[in-house]
Amino acid sequence: MYFNLIPNIQYSTKPIGFPFSEADYITAKNFFRRYQVNPEIFDYAVYFKKYSIKTGERLDTIANSVYGNPFYDWVIVLTNNMIDPRFDWPMEEIQLQKYVEEKYPGQDPYAEVHHYETNEHKIGNNIVLEKGIVVDKNYYTTNHYFNSSGSMVSVSGFILSRPVTIYEYESTVNESKREIYLLRSGYLEGFVNSFKTQNKYKESTDFISNKLKKA
Repeated sequence: MYFNLIPNIQYSTKPIGFPFSEADYITAKNFFRRYQVNPEIFDYAVYFKKYSIKTGERLDTIANSVYGNPFYDWVIVLTNNMIDPRFDWPMEEIQLQKYVEEKYPGQDPYAEVHHYETNEHKIGNNIVLEKGIVVDKNYYTTNHYFNSSGSMVSVSGFILSRPVTIYEYESTVNESKREIYLLRSGYLEGFVNSFKTQNKYKESTDFISNKLKKA
């Protein structure tokens, strides 16, 4: 369905030797004409709802469940501004392990540290250190001081922060991809019509039809 809505482009292929006849033309899909959703529209909860991808789910299965048609999977791709669904979609555990091991050749991603990050730390009922702040190894191996009722207390960096392995980091990145936006089904027809309109060419010197132009 998606490819049928993408306009075509016609480009010439000129021979590299004699005879120099009139150029032949090849017609192809104009994938350079990218449709991108303005991220500000996600502020309007009336149009979209957040969705957490479950293990084993695919674009087509979610599209079928939400829109009653698996061929509307491209709507999910566009409304989430996915560049490449192969990498913008969360991988399953075995896939992730293979990906990480290939990405970090010669390293042990399950043991080597990618970075250090803070733990939440409280003094009394007050949070004096937020969780998840990226710090360096020096922070992790030294002591740090906090004001507690007028007195300075020393806390070890081993308590305040922790090492994050390469695999833990990649796993966190992978899990973050589970949160996507789904266009509510009531707005599907309007979105598709808008997409069709934006993929029609306007008259110009290269114009052939609203679905075809020369490069």
